[in-house]
Amino acid sequence: MSKPTKEITLSKMRWMLWLLGTFKIPMVAFCKPKLIELNANRVEVKIKLRRRTKNHLKSMYFGALAVGADVAGGIHAFYFAEKSGKKVSFAFKSMKAEFLMRAESDITFIGDQGNLVEKAFEKSDETGERVNQLVIVNAFDENKNTVATFELEVSVKVK
Repeated sequence: MSKPTKEITLSKMRWMLWLLGTFKIPMVAFCKPKLIELNANRVEVKIKLRRRTKNHLKSMYFGALAVGADVAGGIHAFYFAEKSGKKVSFAFKSMKAEFLMRAESDITFIGDQGNLVEKAFEKSDETGERVNQLVIVNAFDENKNTVATFELEVSVKVK
């Protein structure tokens, strides 16, 4: 695959995330994740602690944490598809979560393995087969404490 030349803006990816949540994955829209940063290697997503995302202990519900990890772990597949102008079929094959402490504030999800997703995207484009790649997403509270770590197996197929 030749190197993509199309420039992708953060505002365009925010719009695509909004569309995805509104029309395809309502749970994403319900939690309202905010895309803070996105480049070829790093993604930062924030979910606010509020009535919709709280559990009965007044900390972030694990389902909302899973949504944040989902977005942070998967947005690179859409990013590289948009850069290349190709369509991608994308899903998570597995997820392992370790909750280290209560998430009692807004939570920031950071993934810095976009290069691995890009390699999986390129391999799928070359072979026409579905490619699986393990990525790690860390969740931090407002005090920069790690509240959870997620291992997600991303499954990508370029159409």
